[in-house]
Amino acid sequence: MKFTALIPCCLALLNACSLMKEQKKFDARAQDTSTDAAFTQTKRQEPIHPEWLKPSPKPYTLGPGDKLEIEIIGETGTRADTFVTPDSKLYFDLLPGIDVKGKPTTQLREEMEKMLTRYYKQPQVSLTLREVSSQRVWVLGRVNSPGIYPLNRPMRVLDAVTQAGGLFASSFTGTTEELADLSHSFLIRGGKMLPVDFQKLIREGDMSQNIYIEPDDFIYLPSSMTNEIYVLGAVTEPRPVGFMNEMNLITALGRGLGIRPEADLTHVTIVRGSLTEPKIATVNARDIIQGKATNVRLEPGDIVYVPGSGSMSPGGFLHDAINTFTRLVAANEGNSAGAPNATPIGLNLNIGPSSPTQ
Repeated sequence: MKFTALIPCCLALLNACSLMKEQKKFDARAQDTSTDAAFTQTKRQEPIHPEWLKPSPKPYTLGPGDKLEIEIIGETGTRADTFVTPDSKLYFDLLPGIDVKGKPTTQLREEMEKMLTRYYKQPQVSLTLREVSSQRVWVLGRVNSPGIYPLNRPMRVLDAVTQAGGLFASSFTGTTEELADLSHSFLIRGGKMLPVDFQKLIREGDMSQNIYIEPDDFIYLPSSMTNEIYVLGAVTEPRPVGFMNEMNLITALGRGLGIRPEADLTHVTIVRGSLTEPKIATVNARDIIQGKATNVRLEPGDIVYVPGSGSMSPGGFLHDAINTFTRLVAANEGNSAGAPNATPIGLNLNIGPSSPTQ
């Protein structure tokens, strides 16, 4: 039988469990209701691929907002500065709108010269890219100038952080250590978190983590002062919740405003520590609610993930939990970045449990 009751309602039924057969039960009013779960230290599941440490061999392709300087060599009065329109069109001289989306400047130049033969004899086009707006990188969180920056040159992770003003420093100590939570910092590309270890990169100077940025990469460095846990997956309202003293698993699930009918309470996953090499515990929350097991104590920064029935992806519950966490944070932070119509490309905003095919 599927468990469909809301967690807050379950808490009201816990006292009745004490009338059942003698066994160790969960009592929400007791002073000591929680124990530490058996966490397993994981290893990095995906390495840094060597090609990530090399600049992309792909040429720059044009998009909306890019500014170009164009001139027909030898033809007086043809020099002009023009922008790619929001619908990816370019207008120059007598030519109709040219669709330039995804085209490198060399291809555009050849197309323009061919089209201009209707009006000029053997036209030669000079085309210079002056400003880049269509390709960008997101750098948000505890940096001095969080925002969306043009990707106008080959750039690595540290270059992007530097362009955003570097890590935010405390006005009291002048340091960044207590302000950026490097263990929970992450980089998303195409909706997927890449295994960049920001602690090793920034604190230990491990340049093997300093990969090259690609268009629409999303970098987030959260505050170490945030005192939250994240309740995600098959819950009514997946979200961060404020950490309270002696917070436990059942309390956290209750603050997720209940669970959904498809929730698999026998495999609730708790992720703790670094996102690249976290500790993980899988807990049977159904047994806790029914008084058959002891509640589990949580810590600030924990990710509590409730999978859906039969929803485990090929990467497992840990993979699902971390991807759901990063998508939720990226969606929230991206929406509050203040850029109109700006959403990280490839970001899956569905923060429920993954489907088996993901």
